[in-house]
Amino acid sequence: MANQSDNDPRRYSRLVVDGLEQAPSRAMLRAVGFTDRDFSKPQVGIASTGSMVTPCNMHLDDLAELASAGTDEAGGKSVVFNTITVSDGISMGTAGMRYSLVSREVIADSIEAVVAAEGFDGLIAIGGCDKNMPGCAMAIARLDRPAVFVYGGTIQPGPKHRDIVSVFEAVGGVAAGKVSEEELKEVETTAIPGPGSCAGMYTANTMASAIEALGLSLANSSAQEAVSQAKKSDCERAGAAVMNLIQRGIRPSDILSREAFENAVTIVIALGGSTNAVLHLLAMAHDAKIDLSLDDFTRIGARVPVLGDLRPSGRYLMSELIRIGGIQPVMKTLLDAGLMHGECLTVTGKSLAENLADVGAYPDGQDIIRPLDNPIKADSHLAILYGNLAPDGAVAKISGKEGTSFSGRARVFHSEEDALRAILDGTVVAGDVIVIRYEGPRGGPGMREMLSPTGAIIGRGLGDKVALITDGRFSGGSHGFVVGHVTPEAAAGGPIAVIEDGDRITIDSISKRVDLDLSEAELGERLRKWQAPEPKVTRGLLAKYARLVSSASQGAVTDLAD
Repeated sequence: MANQSDNDPRRYSRLVVDGLEQAPSRAMLRAVGFTDRDFSKPQVGIASTGSMVTPCNMHLDDLAELASAGTDEAGGKSVVFNTITVSDGISMGTAGMRYSLVSREVIADSIEAVVAAEGFDGLIAIGGCDKNMPGCAMAIARLDRPAVFVYGGTIQPGPKHRDIVSVFEAVGGVAAGKVSEEELKEVETTAIPGPGSCAGMYTANTMASAIEALGLSLANSSAQEAVSQAKKSDCERAGAAVMNLIQRGIRPSDILSREAFENAVTIVIALGGSTNAVLHLLAMAHDAKIDLSLDDFTRIGARVPVLGDLRPSGRYLMSELIRIGGIQPVMKTLLDAGLMHGECLTVTGKSLAENLADVGAYPDGQDIIRPLDNPIKADSHLAILYGNLAPDGAVAKISGKEGTSFSGRARVFHSEEDALRAILDGTVVAGDVIVIRYEGPRGGPGMREMLSPTGAIIGRGLGDKVALITDGRFSGGSHGFVVGHVTPEAAAGGPIAVIEDGDRITIDSISKRVDLDLSEAELGERLRKWQAPEPKVTRGLLAKYARLVSSASQGAVTDLAD
């Protein structure tokens, strides 16, 4: 816990508003609603990622007002501000998707800038889409001021159990002649019924669950529908929680221990979460100054089973998990089995074990979360692979339903668009290993997600007949035999850059390897002949990102020390 000398509840704001010399600051603040009494209160920034850019975030400004009211009622002075978001689901499959991962850094940087510049004593950050949640958490870690994260909540499912992935897979169904264009239109117009994040255990719900397990959000913040009284209450309670943290001098560095990150990895595995969690947890740990690596996912994954039968590879949606109790009962099960660290401090001011003390079991008869003695998979679905194709590591999402290994002939593409066309027009056939390269953090730039190709693969009925490897990444909605985050990436001269059509590639989740069937001498000769392509962009945000970004195996962060 923070030293007592650091526990002044107005540690930062007093430097901005106290004393004769700060009269100009007070004058500016009076214009935005401060009164004489407010200057003596701890100031709390309420960071909203709300916007009409995406249904995931369209309601967050309303939630921010509730968090603001809860803060003020608890004796603080709240100040609401906004930051950006971009929509993965809307930009997916287009050049705009290059900005998705980049937006994580923009969000973290912008929250850091506002909170540090304005001298806020605490922070409530509200996120509802894939990249703004880790972006919020990264800013919280960097600032190290009392803070609470609030998840905007999951969307309700559309008719016939539909969600956004249903639309992507229906596109592939049209190409395969299994779905008519009229049926596609019906899916398109019903899959997204209102506000909230994508409905399965995709990246948004995965990261919300991980952040709760980290201890940065209140109990069940990750398991509430966006349009619900429970979510409104969550926001109001966050105000009281952050004021308690300020008064007690509890900062994120007191919460974000190595053990807390292990808890987050554990819950991601147990719920069958997104491969993006690997990338984001590495980045969040970097900002928290915690040593977390790819090998930690392997170590933890060897003992933690997959228990959640949740989409994309399972049957159920987050709203159905909410109805049986959310993630708290599975956390309690894992804790009781010695698979989570109960001593970790949380934003309630209590330990994880104390928070879970009165949590009961799931109701009898439910089959959304399996018991420990009957898991969906005995170890992690997230396989960290090495081999001559990925000397620095790659991340595979293999549920076991696709099998545990795949060997086939390479079919190489230099962009996601080229690969998607080949899948839809029938060029890609059973037995192929689709290779999509120059889509990494530097080469993309931006490390696009591959939901359009994987959705098309499933829609065409090739989910267990082809594999896909890329130096890009996958949406949490992707499933099938997929390997992403291949490092070094093609743009950095990694072996993925020299694969040729027809080369045999073997992926084995048991031995944790991904290999190109070439001799060391031939692979070395190809690499010696390789020449780096010209950068795709030379000015602006993407160019700056490409110059600064680290490898995916290091979280794709932009402030890695040399």
